Amino acid sequence: MKAAHSVSDLVGAGLLTPEAGAAVADVAGRYAVALTPYLLDQLAGATPGDPLYAQYVPSPEEAYTAPEERADPIGDVVRSPVKGIVHRYPDRVLLKPLHACAVYCRFCFRREMVGPGGEALSSEELDAALAYVREHPEVWEVVITGGDPFLLSPRRLTHIVQTLSAIPHVGVVRLHTRVPVADPARVTAELVAALKGADVATWVAVHVNHAVELTDDARAALGRLADAGIPLVGQTVLLKGVNDDAATLEALFRGLVRNRVKPYYLHHPDLAAGTSHFRPTLAEGQALVKALRGTVSGLCQPTYVLDIPGGHGKAPAAPAWVESDGTGGHTAEDFTGKRHEYRG
Repeated sequence: MKAAHSVSDLVGAGLLTPEAGAAVADVAGRYAVALTPYLLDQLAGATPGDPLYAQYVPSPEEAYTAPEERADPIGDVVRSPVKGIVHRYPDRVLLKPLHACAVYCRFCFRREMVGPGGEALSSEELDAALAYVREHPEVWEVVITGGDPFLLSPRRLTHIVQTLSAIPHVGVVRLHTRVPVADPARVTAELVAALKGADVATWVAVHVNHAVELTDDARAALGRLADAGIPLVGQTVLLKGVNDDAATLEALFRGLVRNRVKPYYLHHPDLAAGTSHFRPTLAEGQALVKALRGTVSGLCQPTYVLDIPGGHGKAPAAPAWVESDGTGGHTAEDFTGKRHEYRG
């Protein structure tokens, strides 16, 4: 089976009728489409209500851009001092060596920037980006993203990680990827070996939004990473119609922890163009976070975050559990919803 990169491919795979394909032709012309053969196999017979289908198959709703949505919702461009670098926080930078992915999520906050043939850094541009890291001693962590860095060849990954490892002030290299759940066979022993540097700690952040993504193949790919001593964290986007209920999130977070992936962030969806149908309200997200407290252990609790538009970074968006009572004391809410006085 071949990968799907167009509406006609999706029609041929039985995921869209010809009429539905015509209805999303303009959407697919603006926002890239890609599904791996692995995902096409997982989606055989799926319909629009399926949690995988909604994440990857374009819908007519994407043609609507809400007034508050923007092409660069988290301000990558305004925080980019050098091509391929985003320096938003003092002690860490994003390094974006490529803008291509194995799959293109319908809610992606970089959907205006990524796609087939998406701009990759040339050797000279990559050298300049790495030089920026070398010249800024405050940078302790380098987050390799894009695009999906697991699409890079092991040779190029080795070069990047080893170069960063040789920079004395860099302590952590973190790679963000969808590949373990979207194309798990790509997580080979050679790729895993390329991720490790002698003088840095390598972490991998796996983007996964529903427990159905944790198939046998995906779990095996995660196991290859964990068995190599690479710590794994999970990033999840809260998506209306996909995972916006407590039972679904509980199953996902338990599944991640069981596979040695610590749930790290639960992202409120960014204001990317054409994604309003995926966004619950912040109040709905906060209610879900409350529903998980006491239901699953602390290992299964990610931080609910909102990326502030314009490049101002992430803000924790969880509800307040401890509040001032206005008299110098506080009340603290337990996992059952009862509030208790606290003075101290």
